[in-house]
Amino acid sequence: MSSSGMDLTAEGSSSSSSPTLSRYESQKRRDWNTFGQYLKNQRPPVPLSQCNCNHVLDFLRYLDQFGKTKVHLQGCMFYGQPEPPAPCTCPLRQAWGSLDALIGRLRAAYEENGGTPETNPFASGSIRVYLREVRECQAKARGIPYKKKKKTTTTTTATNQRMGTDESTTSSSTMHFS
Repeated sequence: MSSSGMDLTAEGSSSSSSPTLSRYESQKRRDWNTFGQYLKNQRPPVPLSQCNCNHVLDFLRYLDQFGKTKVHLQGCMFYGQPEPPAPCTCPLRQAWGSLDALIGRLRAAYEENGGTPETNPFASGSIRVYLREVRECQAKARGIPYKKKKKTTTTTTATNQRMGTDESTTSSSTMHFS
């Protein structure tokens, strides 16, 4: 355990007696361990108790090198095209949706491992700003404006049923997760 009382390793690491974890819980544990390793590999190593939103932002930028999403640069002839006709040399990055989900899991893991909501570096406003900028940049680079999906309401369902519309074919009432 670190001096702040937070455990960077997965709880109950004995594999023989631990219950099978859900996919989400397994991913959250893996992400938490990866972030902990990232902090340990910094020069000098950063104890979790001293971790702040700048370390989180550096971690997100570090992860870009493992991304698989092509993000066209402003000078690229394919900038703004959703389906470019040929390859280009623009960089691969982590997709916004992947980063957003990662931050959600790390935010939860931080508090599950003894951190307080007030000191959670994953809940920082600067992280939200960074994610918004990544989302907007990637949408512009692909020529696809990001539009927030509206949540389905029971009145929409009732209206669709009265109109004889199948809800699964009504795009405005379906939520898509990436």
